[in-house]
Amino acid sequence: MPDVRLASSRGKWILLTTILGSSMALLDSTVVNVALPRIGRDLDASLSALQWTVNAYMVTLAGLILLGGALGDRFGRRKVFVVGVVWFAAASLLCGIAPNAGVLIGSRALQGVGGALLTPGSLALIQASFHPDDRGRAVGLWSGFGGIGAAVGPFVGGWLVDGPGWRWVFLLNVPVALVCVPVALRHVPESGGEGARGRFDVLGAVLGAVALALLTYALIEAGGGGLVVAVTAVGGVAAAVAFVVVERRRPEPMMPPDIFSSRQFTAVNLVTLCVYAALGGFFFLVALQLQVVVGYSALAAGTALLPTTALTLLLSARSGELADRIGPRVPLTVGPLLCAAGMLLMLRVGPGASYPADVLPALVVFGLGLVTLVAPLTATVLGSVDVVRAGLASGINNAAARAAGLVAVAALPLLAGMGEEAYREPAAFDAAFGRAMGWCAGAMVVGAVIAVATVRRPPPGCKRPECLRHGGVTAPPLEGEPVRKRLS
Repeated sequence: MPDVRLASSRGKWILLTTILGSSMALLDSTVVNVALPRIGRDLDASLSALQWTVNAYMVTLAGLILLGGALGDRFGRRKVFVVGVVWFAAASLLCGIAPNAGVLIGSRALQGVGGALLTPGSLALIQASFHPDDRGRAVGLWSGFGGIGAAVGPFVGGWLVDGPGWRWVFLLNVPVALVCVPVALRHVPESGGEGARGRFDVLGAVLGAVALALLTYALIEAGGGGLVVAVTAVGGVAAAVAFVVVERRRPEPMMPPDIFSSRQFTAVNLVTLCVYAALGGFFFLVALQLQVVVGYSALAAGTALLPTTALTLLLSARSGELADRIGPRVPLTVGPLLCAAGMLLMLRVGPGASYPADVLPALVVFGLGLVTLVAPLTATVLGSVDVVRAGLASGINNAAARAAGLVAVAALPLLAGMGEEAYREPAAFDAAFGRAMGWCAGAMVVGAVIAVATVRRPPPGCKRPECLRHGGVTAPPLEGEPVRKRLS
């Protein structure tokens, strides 16, 4: 039984290293969007290259995150966590010195592999190390500091872009890793790996990542048409079908199909797909809109986004408590509708827009929508399956959210009619941004309709997420229990 006490020096070191490790991946998911315009100018990159700068990371992270958790269960969570931190830092160094967009995109894909190794491990180490009486408080501190990191991420990213340069958005991970790794090796106890048996579903993980990559490529390049795009799209669909077939036939699948026999679990994941597709598209485009059209600096654009994550950090726990009392159906209906209203209010943000009169009201309404839906969504996912499968359910939901976000980043410029040079032409980008916000708001409304039609109150005694105060908005909080014992 884990016996480390939070008040002990070892407990504080464990908390520090898990916060540092998870913050690396969390910050990169929030600060890169702010840096995109400067990256595009410095590397002479097209809009599709900027899309790949975001999506190359998301493809490997979403495709491999379940496998990353299983590797920790098999070989040791500390060991895999440390490997993930080192891998992430090395990939970040490659991003920081990238001479062109192609090298940057490839390095971002490598970053996603590191993220898939360290992200499940950070919270798993807390749950496997701390005494049960201290675990809840330790998770609360971890998630609280993670939320603060997410809140200040766009601000820090903007400051780096306008100051030492966008490359430091990535290079900053190297000194963080140099602190994190020695502390983990010296102070964090190893866990997992005892008696783990069975085969890894490597084929399923590879097919899932390949399907996401091919479909993303087809969507990004669809504007140019051609045989290559058509073949890639067909290949992506074929890989997706093969993934489903493999998961149905394997005795120990990464994503067992029978978990979707729960109507509630299926329904909430459909809501997740709609909501996080809209969120992915929104956060990709809004930082560009503020800089390209309104004329903000990177620092001003990052600072402008602070209210959204601050509201999520301050109020998400109360939202979770409210959902416990009234059930998840109302929050999962009202939340997306509020987000949709905030996105439509962003249509007022154009040339010469006023921050207090135009930008802030939209972000506050949008942030209140996020507060309303994020914690109840995670709690409902965990409550829709048996307790022993809560870690698996959380991992699938997290992967679904990230996959939805990357597909949205790939598809939205096509749907909104953005050309390759749109981010260099304020008038053209502004018009396309308006159309894109309509698509994002529509996805939120679809999510609300699915929620009101299908979501019901979980049964009494269902598992609640421990990281209710986590401020990340790019994906639901990932519960740290073993992602799937049968995998390992």
